Amino acid sequence: MKIGVIADPHSNLAALKAVLKDMPRVDELVCVGDLVGYAAEPNEVVKLARAKRMRMVMGNHDYATVTRDVRGFNPLAAKAALWTADNLSKENLEFLSNLPTHLVLTYGKQRVYVAHGSPRDPLNEYIFPDTSNRVLAELVRDLDADILVLGHTHMPIERVVFGKLILNPGGVGQPRDRDPRASYAVLNLGKDVKVSFHRVGYDVKITAEKIEAAGLPSELATRLFFGW
Repeated sequence: MKIGVIADPHSNLAALKAVLKDMPRVDELVCVGDLVGYAAEPNEVVKLARAKRMRMVMGNHDYATVTRDVRGFNPLAAKAALWTADNLSKENLEFLSNLPTHLVLTYGKQRVYVAHGSPRDPLNEYIFPDTSNRVLAELVRDLDADILVLGHTHMPIERVVFGKLILNPGGVGQPRDRDPRASYAVLNLGKDVKVSFHRVGYDVKITAEKIEAAGLPSELATRLFFGW
């Protein structure tokens, strides 16, 4: 069983298309939240994700878009979230509002828990590549799942704690590990669980130009060239 895992498309249609084109054949697609925010093509990204029948959870930017609650957001993120709320179709707003905050997916004998942030704070907690084993142990100790899939940080993670795999596929639409290429992962399930991480280049300039043309903050366009 092969699962394609993506996170944080963030309204970046060119990056999402590049990832889907590059991805090997998989049995299911899982998106770990934040379909929207930051970039200028939220309707197109939501439409494509829905067409691909991805299993999806809500991210903090999805939540901010449907509620217009941008408390805790920096000014750039807040402006983008409110712009997205103004420009997203009614149908797509309703779709985002109905996304679950977490999923528990069963594949054979293996259970996969999916949340944007973490099991204890599905929308907002950041679990970084250098998060301590103590914190990770707290997350998975009582988790009734074999694999924990997270997003939110836009940084790839593969850690094993108490025999449980913790995975973040990295960011599709706005990578933050100083590599501007879109990131995704393929999870191979079976007797042996294996993860492969993949990077794919896309036309950053196109996405940047659309951000600028939409009147969104220019910093959101510039950072895409640097992967930060």
